[in-house]
This record gives sequence, structure tokens and C-alpha cells, in this order.
Amino acid sequence: MSQKQGEINALLGKGSEFEGKLLFEGTVRIDGKFKGEIKSNDTLIVGEGANVEAEIKVGRLISYGDISGNIVAQISINLHAPAVMNGSLNTKSLTIEEGVRFDGSCLMGEKRGPGQSSQPPQKNEDKSGNKKN
Repeated sequence: MSQKQGEINALLGKGSEFEGKLLFEGTVRIDGKFKGEIKSNDTLIVGEGANVEAEIKVGRLISYGDISGNIVAQISINLHAPAVMNGSLNTKSLTIEEGVRFDGSCLMGEKRGPGQSSQPPQKNEDKSGNKKN
């Protein structure tokens, strides 16, 4: 039997706390407290009142809660009020609703490694303007 669109595979409910590494398929919702690392190619939902301190790598992130950490989302990040985000975001598509607090940095498009500039590569020319081989 295939998973229905929007069906939640796992839930960390309000009042629950978990520390560690979360790997999952499908959609997972966190409404409690989570600290650690989260990895998936699928969807993570952080509910209102949730508190997440994590390095996150997912396909999609939808958040209404508090997140501290760095997020890489292959497809999209959607931050809905009253979400609070502290950290860096890296994704192809970003939506930040009015009323969200975002303190951090954002990179959209290709992920760059440390020390790599967002500037286009310089042409290989000598001082006279002639191209070098």
C-alpha cells in the first residue's frame, strides 16, 4: 500500500523530548523538543510550540515552531508564523510568511563549500587582457 499525500509516518508529540539522530522516509512531524541531527529526502514538519536544535538535511521543511541550527533542504523551506529560525538556510525555494522571525543567513541555488565565493569565476587572462591557455 502506498503512502497518501500528506500522511504523517511518525510524530514526536507535545511534551515529548528526544536527543539523537533521526533518519526517516515519508513525512515526520515534530511538536515536542528535539536536539541532534535530522536527515531525510522527504518532508519534515515542525509544529507550533516545537523546539528543534539540529543540523537538518531534508527534501522539504515546513515550520511553525522554533528551530536553531543549519538547514539544507533540497526542494523547499516554508516558514509560517509564529516560526522562529536561528541559523543558516540553503534551499532552491524559500517562503517566509509575515510574522516569522529569521536571524541567520540564506543561500539559494547551488550549495557552496567553505571559502567558495558566490562571484562568477574570473577569466584566465594576463595583464594585457589576452587569454592564457
